[in-house]
Amino acid sequence: MTATKRIFSGVQPTGNLHLGNYLGAIRNWVRLQEEYECLYCVVDLHAITQPQDPAALRASTREVTASLIASGIDPKGSIIFNQSQVSAHAELAWIFNCVAKIGWLNRMTQFKDKAGKNREKASAGLYIYPVLMAADILAYKATHVPVGEDQKQHLELTRDIAASFNDAYGVEFFPLTEPLIFGEATSVMNLRDGTKKMSKSDESDYTRINLTDDADLIAQKIRKARTDPLPLPGSARELTERPEANNLIGIYAALADITRDAVCQQFDGAQFSGFKNDLADLAIAKLSPITAEMRRLLNDPAHIDAVLRDGATRADAMAAPILREVQDIVGFLHP
Repeated sequence: MTATKRIFSGVQPTGNLHLGNYLGAIRNWVRLQEEYECLYCVVDLHAITQPQDPAALRASTREVTASLIASGIDPKGSIIFNQSQVSAHAELAWIFNCVAKIGWLNRMTQFKDKAGKNREKASAGLYIYPVLMAADILAYKATHVPVGEDQKQHLELTRDIAASFNDAYGVEFFPLTEPLIFGEATSVMNLRDGTKKMSKSDESDYTRINLTDDADLIAQKIRKARTDPLPLPGSARELTERPEANNLIGIYAALADITRDAVCQQFDGAQFSGFKNDLADLAIAKLSPITAEMRRLLNDPAHIDAVLRDGATRADAMAAPILREVQDIVGFLHP
């Protein structure tokens, strides 16, 4: 019997999802539904490793859920839920805290990046959150996880924890989850600085295209995006030293589902002023239906909550028996 191919992927409920989130992750998640059993989780437990305003966290959880549905995630075919509503995540994380080694966590570069110079004041949750990430994945025995380059290290930790658990208890219980890494334009860069990733935390709203932006604002941001004075090249090889040009061409390629080379051939020798108009038209055509559906959904928070409740019930039904088996393997008594 062939094992179920199961995807787990999480998204932070920090609001203001942008084009980078859509092209780098969400659009790929929509396509994965055709081939995999999919769980898409709004990771509110991860969110509180940094200070959060409670009301804003609830609002952001709904907004992110709306963006997933509006982008094409089917809440009936896939499972959409918020992490805090399935207790297996936290319970399995504690067991994994007793499997993972301090040395493994010390190598996690994202903690160093997020904690910065105030490492001693960072929460313990931020330090051990890669262990919770492993629990997120393995609570469902997920076989695959879509990851960006910055998450590959955490997936390697998940595999280490799974292998260590299996070895410690003499079982072959957890799978060694495989990464799914996507090709063109998985990284969308800042519209004002092509060397930095597009980010919701950047102070200027003109560095990113938000999924909530209307058509006029999308066009305005693309027109104001930084470029260089040279015309578009005839091949992608010529973009190596042109980060802003490479970014806009990459965005066009991703939105049109073609390669960077195909875009360069189509616009060879054109000026960026004209190219930006075509890019704006394409972005508006692709994103406006998502924005409109997001607004409709956000006007009906009861529906969003119902989707999350149903997803949590289905996720719990999947995770609870796995957690029960883990407890039995570890030696917990069920009197």
